Amino acid sequence: MAVDPVSAARAYQQVARGAASGGIEGGDSMDFGGLVQEAIRAAGQSSQAAETQAMNVAAGRGDIVDVVTAIAAAETQLQTVIAVRDQVISAYQEILRMPI
Repeated sequence: MAVDPVSAARAYQQVARGAASGGIEGGDSMDFGGLVQEAIRAAGQSSQAAETQAMNVAAGRGDIVDVVTAIAAAETQLQTVIAVRDQVISAYQEILRMPI
């Protein structure tokens, strides 16, 4: 999954706006590790929500559309986390190839 520069710039702007308005937890100190941990936590929560929706449908208390929507949201968040991980690994490998 390739991340184009325009999408990356938009994501960076959204994070910067959130930090400036105090929308990101931690307020004063925003670091990359914290952002990644928050993204992983959100991905876990969305997958748990999808599981809950699936259990509700299995018990006859839910709608299949809600399950599909929750699974799609969880998949999107997981793909985003994986894309960031891949880019970090790629950057690390590039740094290792640099001559000293």
